[in-house]
Amino acid sequence: MKHKTPPIVVPEGTERLLLHACCAPCSSAIVEWMLANGLRPTIYYFNPNIFPVEEYIIRKDESKRHADSLGVEWIDGDYDHEHWISCVKGMENEPERGRRCECCFRMRLIAAAKMTKQLGLNVFTTTLASSRWKNIGQIAKAGIEAQEAVSGTLFWAQNWRKGGLYERRNQLLRDFAFYNQQYCGCEYSLKQRELTKNQEI
Repeated sequence: MKHKTPPIVVPEGTERLLLHACCAPCSSAIVEWMLANGLRPTIYYFNPNIFPVEEYIIRKDESKRHADSLGVEWIDGDYDHEHWISCVKGMENEPERGRRCECCFRMRLIAAAKMTKQLGLNVFTTTLASSRWKNIGQIAKAGIEAQEAVSGTLFWAQNWRKGGLYERRNQLLRDFAFYNQQYCGCEYSLKQRELTKNQEI
């Protein structure tokens, strides 16, 4: 199936890079594009925000299944939900796309930047910027802060929804029969999702 070539500018000299992945559906079209354009991503699955742990395991296993099917290197990040809870303390009632999300993005992307450096790479990016539930500006800001926190790394601030990639994501979701989650990940987003559903009834 042909799809539009997205308006993507790869950072100069990049061949290998780290891709922070939030889930298999969001990473599918991005990884496909990277491989088709001569890039070799290492997928880093670091998402301590996800709740409950059963949900985390399902999403993690799907991400690994996808990477294995393509022969792409995949790294399992630590799941320390209690540490994540402590990082967003006081922001529990923030709305989606509020300060809690900013803090969450920053924590995860700093971890991605550290892993990038640990692997001897320079460039990192994130599938968070492919989700319709996320604020692109917040993600870019968190990525730059992570880049500044870890010397020698460069955050590739790319809007991965553009150029037909979001539509391609939906097609690959069906092709791979991925588990498709219905909320961002944390218990606070789950609560807000359930509240919205109840209001719709």
